[in-house]
Amino acid sequence: MQTNEILETIKMIDEEYLDIRTVTIGISLLDCIDPDIQVACKKVEEKICRVAKDLVPVAEEISRTYGIPIVNKRIAVTPIALLAGACEGDPVEFALTLERCACRLGVDFIGGYSALVQKGYTKGDRKLIASIPEALARTQHVCASVNIGSTKAGINMDAVKEMGEMITKSAELTQDNNCLGAAKLVVFCNAPEDNPFMAGAFHGVGEADAIINVGVSGPGVVRATLAKASKHATMDELADLIKRTAFKITRMGQLVGTVASQKLGIPFGIVDLSLAPTPAIGDSVAYILEEMGLETCGAYGTTACLAMLNDAVKKGGVMATSNVGGLSGAFIPVSEDAGMIAAAQSGVLTLEKLEAMTAVCSVGLDMIVVPGNTPSTIISGIIADEAAIGMVNSKTTAVRIIPAIGKTVGEELDFGGLLGHGPVMLVNMENNAVFVNRGGRIPAPLQALKN
Repeated sequence: MQTNEILETIKMIDEEYLDIRTVTIGISLLDCIDPDIQVACKKVEEKICRVAKDLVPVAEEISRTYGIPIVNKRIAVTPIALLAGACEGDPVEFALTLERCACRLGVDFIGGYSALVQKGYTKGDRKLIASIPEALARTQHVCASVNIGSTKAGINMDAVKEMGEMITKSAELTQDNNCLGAAKLVVFCNAPEDNPFMAGAFHGVGEADAIINVGVSGPGVVRATLAKASKHATMDELADLIKRTAFKITRMGQLVGTVASQKLGIPFGIVDLSLAPTPAIGDSVAYILEEMGLETCGAYGTTACLAMLNDAVKKGGVMATSNVGGLSGAFIPVSEDAGMIAAAQSGVLTLEKLEAMTAVCSVGLDMIVVPGNTPSTIISGIIADEAAIGMVNSKTTAVRIIPAIGKTVGEELDFGGLLGHGPVMLVNMENNAVFVNRGGRIPAPLQALKN
C-alpha cells in the first residue's frame, strides 16, 4: 500500500467516521433441537458460549492492532421458530437463554428470534410470533425478525396482519423503555440469510455450522469524498468517485473478516458493505444525497440520487471482494441519520417519500417513529406495501416502525447509542380503509414463476 493510501485511510477513520460496524458470528442451532425445551435451551447456551467465547476479545485485538474501530460485536442464530416447533413450552425461554448468552459473552446484540412464514405457518412459527412482544420486553440484547413474503412465494397476508399487531404490542410492553421492543423487531420480504445487521440478522439454514460476517459502514467517508469533488462534476463522475471509495472501504472489511476468521478458526462468510448511518453529524446518508445537488433530502430527485448511490456502492464493493453479501447498499433509517432527522422535522421528508425511496435502497422503512395511537391495521398496511415493493422488484424490503406510545407528531423518541433519536412522523389516519383483514396470500408475480 502506498504511503498516501495509508494516510488517506487514517484520515477516513479519524475524521470521517469510517468503521467496521459489526463483526457477527452466525451459529447454527439445528443440532440443539430437543423435545424437552429445558434441554434444548441448555444445548443452545452451551453451543453459543463455546463457539463465540473469543469473539469480543478477538475483535478488540484486531481493532487495536490495525487501528480500525469495530463498533459492534454480534451473534446471529438459526431462526428460533425451528427449535420452538420441535418442543412444547414457551418460546420465551429461548429468548431468555439468548439474553444470558449475550450478557456472558459481552456482545451488543443477538439476533435470530425469528420465523420464516412467507409461504405459510408451522406450529413453531405461530408460537414464536405470538411470543415476540414478551420476549423483546424481557430482554435487552435479543432482536427478532419475521419474513412474511418473497418474490417466489408471494406475501402471507395473515402474517402481515399479525405483525402489525405484534409491533403495536411490542411498543406497548416497552413504553417505559422508549418502546424499545418495536425497535428490535423487523418485518422482511426477501430476507437474506447472511445479514450481519440487526435487528434482522439470523443464521440461514443454508449456511455453514458457524460463519464470520462483517458489516462495514462509511457514509461519512463517501460524503467527504463528494464534498471535495467539483461542483460541476457530472453524475457519472460522482458515481465513479463513490465506486472507488466503496472499493477502499470494502477492502478494510475484507481484511478484518479474514483476520477474524483465522484467529477464531471459523470460516469467513461475507462483507456487507452497507452505508449505515449513525446519529453523529456528518455520518449521514441524507447528507450524501445533498452533496449530489439536492437542496434537502426528500426533495424531488431524492429517489434518483439514492438509486445511483446504491448502485455505485454495490459495484465498488464487488470489485474489492468476491465475498460481498448480506444487504449491501444504502440504509435510510430515520432515527439513526442526522440528515434524515432534520429533513423529517422540516416536513420535507414524509412517510410516503420514504416509501418511494425504499424501492431503490438496500432495505426499507427503517427506524420510523409514528404516533402511539396509530392503529395496528395501518401498520399492517405499511408492511403490505413494503412487501409488495420487495416482491415485485426482487429485492429485500423491510419495516422497522416504532409506535411512540403516549407521543404524537412533533415529539421525539430517544433510544440512545447507535439507534439514536427520531421525530414522530405524521401518519395519515383519515380514509385509511385497509384490506389486510381478508387474510390469505398475494400470489407471486408471473415473472417470478418464469425464472
